Amino acid sequence: MKVDRHIHTPFCPHGSQDSLQAYVEKAIQLGFQEISFTEHAPIPENFVDPTPEQDSGMSMTQLENYLKDVHHIKEQYANDLKINVGLEVDYIDGFETKTTQFLNEYGPHLDDSILSVHFLRFDRQYFCLDYSPEAFAHIVQKFGSVSKTYDKYYETLLKSVNYDLGLFKPKRIGHITLVHKFKKQFPCPNRFTEKINTILLAIQQQNLELDYNAAGLFKPLCQEAYPAPDVLELARKKKIPLVYGSDAHCAKDLGQGYETLFSC
Repeated sequence: MKVDRHIHTPFCPHGSQDSLQAYVEKAIQLGFQEISFTEHAPIPENFVDPTPEQDSGMSMTQLENYLKDVHHIKEQYANDLKINVGLEVDYIDGFETKTTQFLNEYGPHLDDSILSVHFLRFDRQYFCLDYSPEAFAHIVQKFGSVSKTYDKYYETLLKSVNYDLGLFKPKRIGHITLVHKFKKQFPCPNRFTEKINTILLAIQQQNLELDYNAAGLFKPLCQEAYPAPDVLELARKKKIPLVYGSDAHCAKDLGQGYETLFSC
């Protein structure tokens, strides 16, 4: 079955205003049989978004309308395409209780969800990992090196996999090598094979899935999917399910890279 299960919407504050209908029509045009709208969930109360525009997730005031609108288009196109109502939920070190409370309340309304790490903690400060090369340079300066930044990312990712976020914890781990987004400007001398193997083993043991995310192919400083090729091979050896996601933030990007990823 041809699926794209990582798609954003006009509710994304750092995306486009393309309508839900535009995404759906694009999916039908490309021959997809199933899609998931996985908008960035609201960040937890009292967490200060470190991005300049504080636009990492939709606001709580938008959430009900998002769920209502996606449910509506799901019913509208029921005969043409399977549409899942979903969210991309952030794992934020130190905010697990609030995230669990959120999932307990809204999880019953979801068909699909992704758990992603975008924020790294340094003492009491948080930094957005994938905002820009300049922001990544600042993170590297804080942690002391590119290797230490990667190490912190994988440490946080392992926490996200292992932490009990309740019955409605997402079953798919988002863009597992997102830390590679700026790799051409900030090469890392270490491969972290042992740490990545530990993460993949935890994913395997918990019967979780991996987001097979094409967005990195189109990032000029990355030019590879998430997972990166070596991590992808390790995941395949462990028979971890890989679920394609375009990570589209505008309708034209739905399905991006699909043929590239599945011609391998």
